[in-house]
Amino acid sequence: MTTALYDVPGPRTRQRHRLYGLGGTLVILALIAWIIYLLFATGQFVAAKWTPFTYTGIQDLLLRGLGNTLKAFGFAAVLSVALGAVLATGRLSEHRIARWVSTLLVEFFRAMPVLVMIFFIYVALKVEPLPALVAGLTLYNGSVLAEVFRTGVNSVDRGQREAAYALGMRKTQVMTHVLVPQAVRAMLPAIISQLVVALKDTSLGFLITYEEFLHAGKLIASNLDYDLPFIPVVMIISPIYIGMCMLLSWLANWVSKRQRRNPKVEAAEVAPPEPGTLLPGGHRPPR
Repeated sequence: MTTALYDVPGPRTRQRHRLYGLGGTLVILALIAWIIYLLFATGQFVAAKWTPFTYTGIQDLLLRGLGNTLKAFGFAAVLSVALGAVLATGRLSEHRIARWVSTLLVEFFRAMPVLVMIFFIYVALKVEPLPALVAGLTLYNGSVLAEVFRTGVNSVDRGQREAAYALGMRKTQVMTHVLVPQAVRAMLPAIISQLVVALKDTSLGFLITYEEFLHAGKLIASNLDYDLPFIPVVMIISPIYIGMCMLLSWLANWVSKRQRRNPKVEAAEVAPPEPGTLLPGGHRPPR
């Protein structure tokens, strides 16, 4: 048996693939074991470096930093999606001036480093740390999402647009009832990926003294007299960041599955043709 892309592997090839997989697994396990050995050898698991995390004050500091991170991400995510939608609408507009202005804004904010925008807003405009962080994240991620939205709408088959116009629908109706619902399914993975980037970029807030999660960890690691527990702080903060990113991915999969079950976007089933159907003129089709 063959497929359009490759031949189905035979017994020897499958055995060779299993050996490759086993070898790769052993290499990964050896690398993990080596890292764990280095952590033990450098004394990263001694009680003196982990005892501070049992203190109520340090736990409150971490929880407050996590709350500030989620607050900054929440504002940035909502505003980025809104800004992306506005800029994408401008780039898809039939008016030349609106299209040019939107294109200029998108290309400018996409090219600017996030940290430069955050520092400019914080230092030059004298804005508080939280608004400066949210504004910088919004401008960058909103411009990226604008391209995602525009590409998603343009990816819908051209016939869908033409059929909607043929039915007498206006452009706004075509966008909201025909193009956008179909484009969302294609755009969702890219949107979630960009929101994950925004979540991780909230860690830049510690550079402008915003007390987010990473800033709290830095304070703990640099102000305790326990041999500077940087590695334990990283080992606590990193899984939480990874867990939040995985939660966003799970939310995207849940929304995608729920959307596929939505009767508004499900394809209508057409009954199969039955034998014996009469042709025009009352004649039965030949066998």
